[in-house]
Amino acid sequence: MNAKRLLLSFILFVSAFSLSAQEYNGYIVKFHSDKAMEMAFDDIKNLGEVRPLNLSFGPFAQVDIDAKSLEHVKSMPGVAYIEPNWIVTLDNTLAELEEEYFDKAVNEPSFDQQWGLRNDGRNSGSWWRRGREGEDVNALQAWELAKGDREIIIAVIDTGIDYTHEDLAENMWTNEEGHFGYNFVNDTPDPMDGNGHGTHCAGVIGAAHNGVGIAGMMADVRMMALKFLSDSGRGDTAGAIQSIDYAIQNGAHIMSNSWGGGGFSEALKEVIELANDHGIVFVAAAGNSNANTDNRPMYPAGYDVENIISVGAMDGRGNRSSFSNYGANSVHVFAPGSNIYSTVQNNRYRNLSGTSMAAPFVSGAIGLLLESERNLSPVEIRERVMDTAVRTEYLGDDVSLSGRLDTHRLLTNQID
Repeated sequence: MNAKRLLLSFILFVSAFSLSAQEYNGYIVKFHSDKAMEMAFDDIKNLGEVRPLNLSFGPFAQVDIDAKSLEHVKSMPGVAYIEPNWIVTLDNTLAELEEEYFDKAVNEPSFDQQWGLRNDGRNSGSWWRRGREGEDVNALQAWELAKGDREIIIAVIDTGIDYTHEDLAENMWTNEEGHFGYNFVNDTPDPMDGNGHGTHCAGVIGAAHNGVGIAGMMADVRMMALKFLSDSGRGDTAGAIQSIDYAIQNGAHIMSNSWGGGGFSEALKEVIELANDHGIVFVAAAGNSNANTDNRPMYPAGYDVENIISVGAMDGRGNRSSFSNYGANSVHVFAPGSNIYSTVQNNRYRNLSGTSMAAPFVSGAIGLLLESERNLSPVEIRERVMDTAVRTEYLGDDVSLSGRLDTHRLLTNQID
């Protein structure tokens, strides 16, 4: 093996989210009523910048004020609460591979590189250690029963999606105006991805089975692109809330969320609860801090809302990925998350690792389930994902009360 290939084998791409310092970008204010917001608006404007948030579930505003003004706003009679507008980021270590590697990968069908769908042991290991055959989501057997449905809408809430990608274009959602979603970073209807992270997640869910590149979990689906994380991978709670609310109002069935960070947000929890009220499943990456989230909750995966499915990552041997968060009660299922090959912008493909990559496997599997069982509630879906998961010795007893996602068992409701 030459030095270049050896170097590639050692690169670990961890691309879900960083949970370091809890930064925030101003505050989010919820008012008791539209009238209360109107009455308080000028007063708050005298203290700093204020921008109303156009949300369906109540009057909110994003404000930028100093700490001395915080108590004043909090004490206003029309204010229900004020909280930090938490920053969330992608731990985006997209190191550059050699361009010749990209050229070869793009021009050849690459299903054999997708160990998460079919793990033969050779395609999931490294030069020094072989993977474990069968430690995958059992996609081939599941596809004998379901391969997707264009009536299913999955919102990918992330850095956007390259909706022109050769493997994604035919499975993109559009609204009546022909837009693929929305860009809450720049407040435009163009959610083009300039980072690659959202496009990678979209490929795991719904790369078309078109003889080009890779295969997504669903051959047919409509993916709604919601960009609230910038091309540098930074966003905030306000953008996340607006994205989720947009997805609710535009008919999403599943929300795939490979992001996180910051502290507890009552506003974010409220909009996730609203999604639950609308029967929408909220799939969330568990995080990449190698932490027990039973003791140290990570958001949004850690909110106590029954439509949330928190997803940890496993490697090609079926072990919990070294970076993945875990928790016997707080992480509901594990899916492939180490060295996952998928789409990135400009018709390219690349390996990334993280719970970010694991979450869209679960989103796609649920999409296949909804193809035939559309009336399942979010909590019924979560219970079924957990009940049908494969419990293995490799994940470890302290990891989860669930186990590894098995899509065929999920579709057939096979419970040990």
